Amino acid sequence: MSLFGDGLDAAVQKAFTRPAPKSAGAQMRYLVKQLKGTKPVAQMLRISQRTVERYVKDQIKKPRPDLAARLEREVKKRWQPQIRAKARQRAATTGGIIIDTRARIGYIAPAGTTDDARLRHLTVALPPQYAARLFDAQQAGASDQELLQQITAEGLKEMYFQDSGRRAGQLEQVRFTDIEHIEFDL
Repeated sequence: MSLFGDGLDAAVQKAFTRPAPKSAGAQMRYLVKQLKGTKPVAQMLRISQRTVERYVKDQIKKPRPDLAARLEREVKKRWQPQIRAKARQRAATTGGIIIDTRARIGYIAPAGTTDDARLRHLTVALPPQYAARLFDAQQAGASDQELLQQITAEGLKEMYFQDSGRRAGQLEQVRFTDIEHIEFDL
């Protein structure tokens, strides 16, 4: 699981207009409908086709914990794709994204300044271009390290340290490590 990818998914899921199916049978029926058959669902969840059929008919009601987690993850990944796309589009064009984090944050700056990294709790609104870059990188399969170093740290540098260009103009790079907590909101 990726910290940043899961956080972005959770932020988008807050835009859902209806709750995702909760019971194993309802989740399995949804996946069968989406993937157009029990065989692709069985292959995706790494279980037998007969087991999928028994969940669909409510002959089995309680999945093993590992199967329940995979089932929920796959349903949420496919739930309300149009709502998900609209939320991402709105964040990437007009709304931006809010990042709430507790991490060790420092920076590289000219000699004579105090640039030691220290634990900070920040809640910063990033402009739409950073939301667009985060979602594009996530869809391209970027790792947490890439999302962290290239996009989020740049956004914090511009919006928090440089205050949109009004201060700290000579700041070179922000170090963003030891993340204790990170949450995104659209």
